[in-house]
Amino acid sequence: MYTTNEDGVLNNYAIEPKVYFATYPSMEQQQRYIVQAAIAAGLVVLSLLTAFSVS
Repeated sequence: MYTTNEDGVLNNYAIEPKVYFATYPSMEQQQRYIVQAAIAAGLVVLSLLTAFSVS
């Protein structure tokens, strides 16, 4: 989408996507999120323990 003024200068506008509401995650997705969070927390703790043991 664009407009042109009297000097011939173009003004371009982005095309906006259609807005929609997100759906609530299912129980299976929520359980996967919990597992991912546990793995991420474990990696952070492991990194911290490694850093403290090396220093």
